[in-house]
Amino acid sequence: MTCDINALAAIDLGSNSFHLVVAREEQGEIRVVEKLGEKVQLAAGIGPDKKLSEDAILRGLACLERFSERLQTVPIDRIRVVGTNALRVARNRKDFIRRAERILGCSVEVIAGREEARLIYLGVSHTLSDDGDSRLIVDIGGGSTEFIIGQQFEPQEMESLHMGCVSYRTRYFESGKIKRKYFDRAVLSARMELQSIRDQYLARGWQEVVGSSGTIRNIERVLVARGWTESGITRDALGRLKGLILSYDHVDELDIEGLKPERKSVFPSGVAILIALFDALGIDEMAYSDGALREGVLYDVLGRLSHEDVRERTVLALMERFHVPQEQAVVCEQTAVSLFDQLQQEWNLLPRDRELLNWSACLHEVGRCIAHSQFHKHGAYLIEQSDLAGFSTNEQRELAILVRLHRRKIALQELDNFPPSRTMQLKKLMFLLRLSVILCAPRFMPSPPDVKVSLSKGMLQMSFLDAWPENYPLALEMLREEMSLWPKVGFQGEILNEEE
Repeated sequence: MTCDINALAAIDLGSNSFHLVVAREEQGEIRVVEKLGEKVQLAAGIGPDKKLSEDAILRGLACLERFSERLQTVPIDRIRVVGTNALRVARNRKDFIRRAERILGCSVEVIAGREEARLIYLGVSHTLSDDGDSRLIVDIGGGSTEFIIGQQFEPQEMESLHMGCVSYRTRYFESGKIKRKYFDRAVLSARMELQSIRDQYLARGWQEVVGSSGTIRNIERVLVARGWTESGITRDALGRLKGLILSYDHVDELDIEGLKPERKSVFPSGVAILIALFDALGIDEMAYSDGALREGVLYDVLGRLSHEDVRERTVLALMERFHVPQEQAVVCEQTAVSLFDQLQQEWNLLPRDRELLNWSACLHEVGRCIAHSQFHKHGAYLIEQSDLAGFSTNEQRELAILVRLHRRKIALQELDNFPPSRTMQLKKLMFLLRLSVILCAPRFMPSPPDVKVSLSKGMLQMSFLDAWPENYPLALEMLREEMSLWPKVGFQGEILNEEE
């Protein structure tokens, strides 16, 4: 089947539902072609051991089998699949991801809560008027709820809290019984969770409140069907809805116009969370937007394709925050990219590997802000533990591990948690980064060294096309010492024209 070079797609592996959106890029804009959604309730399959049950995994995989039929005409590099809270929590997520990637034929990324919030804001903001007003956007998911304050397309505050309609159903309405004390406990728990952001968000302020997600959409649909609002959600209407819900004894009995049957089990918990945030944040009225995480992912993909990758801005911001010398970072980055380009075909390296090496070269000194001693370890910790906009959790781990391994002992055991195929690629990138750092060890060189690298019978051979060996004898000795370490980890290298 022929690929449509203008097609792109996003899949949101949510804790409650999986969503697919397929679109076409037309003159820099996105035109949605198809939307699909299925209630999978992945979060409901997480047991006390924090592992996904096999039944939950199979539900998710069956859904992705159906989704995959709609991806046949979309180029692989224009498909992005993101997992949210359920996959963040699940200890056996690698098992699900491995099987999902086999079905879809592309990578599956698990994103952090604040990255989810950023993408939600991006999706919602493209559906709203560009009037410059500050807005609060709320998305109630199955396992988490995201809160974002921003203006136009720029988020200013982002947070993800551990409360969702599926997790709260399991905690407060597990038997399906509806009682006032259960409902009030759910509201109180959500209000306690909101205390961590309440003061900060109220101090920032906003002009309008917009809700996203299936939970808020379904609540609005019920309120409109009852005639309690013409559109959107109000505090008064929520109070009346609470009374209506408490008139039933069990979620299976909920017979409310506008309420989808598949939403019954999570409806009371979703309403409880919404009431709590109306109370805690002093909200009187909330509009609804069709924009959501999946649309945000699409716009993020489009940005990457248009060389407006938010990850580039994130790396630059991290360098500035931790006082990384930009001149030195640029020379190291250029050197690393030059080595990569020369070996890409022979080593079967991917375009995304080039990006990863680029960023690691820029950030390899980020740990110096803490201490010079062991700064590679400090840098790895900062990268892995920070909220890095645009990066998936796995990209952060890979970036952190390269920074961790860029100097001193070649601790390959640090790669044990990566899949074997990925371990080999990371090992190659590690060697390129270590070489680049040494080649740029003479601080503030006017330009990158002119060096040629190639492979001969598995050995990396390096030759200089300029006077670098003569000009920097100390760095040359460091390079010799580095290559002397390689045989211990199954690799070899030699300098062909070093000064004797």
